[in-house]
Amino acid sequence: MYTFNEDELEKATLEWLEELGYETIFAPDISPEGEYPERTDYSDVLLEGRLQDALKRINPNIPEEALTDAFRKIKIPQSPGLLLNNRNFQRMITDGIDVQYKREDGSIKTDKVWLFDYEKEDNNDWLALNQFTVVENNVEKRPDIVIFINGIPLVVIELKSFTEENVGITEGYNQLQTYKKYIPSLFIYNSFMITSDGVNARVGTLTSNEEWFVIWRTIDGEEIESLARP
Repeated sequence: MYTFNEDELEKATLEWLEELGYETIFAPDISPEGEYPERTDYSDVLLEGRLQDALKRINPNIPEEALTDAFRKIKIPQSPGLLLNNRNFQRMITDGIDVQYKREDGSIKTDKVWLFDYEKEDNNDWLALNQFTVVENNVEKRPDIVIFINGIPLVVIELKSFTEENVGITEGYNQLQTYKKYIPSLFIYNSFMITSDGVNARVGTLTSNEEWFVIWRTIDGEEIESLARP
């Protein structure tokens, strides 16, 4: 069985994501020093321009000042703890963000701002970045692939070469834990993490220990074809 090295696996994963409809970009190209910067600093984990554009597109009837308030609630953590911040953000995903604004008649209206368009998937911005550098507290880390939807980093993928079954999976899991420790701001918005060696893949959440990183399955329970070809 042919197995990929890590560079080949990263390339194959990006090609697969492109087939699913994601835009793929080499992250250094939109870094603060890149040719088309979308971040002002390496500590930025949100792609703010994409997020602001998405909020306007998805919530066309919400005034700009209310959208700015919603953006601020997304960007600024409410707690010093990662788990609580992540829980708060997951609530924003499911429940929307409460905002208030003044109507023309002077009355105050309470409304919801939604982060994603659940009815029209093409109204969302689907992006996968490889080699996304994050610097936090003078520590630099670079996850293999980060998936952004509407400028929000929802998924982190770590890829390892296949040596023997589950060895690469464990290495990938351990690397994800290192990222959580040193660049926790990236994981405020995380919905799940994936580790794969091209033959095996496991998915888990922010609080999952290794045994709770489970086999990736489709909704109907069918196995997904391996990226590695025999």
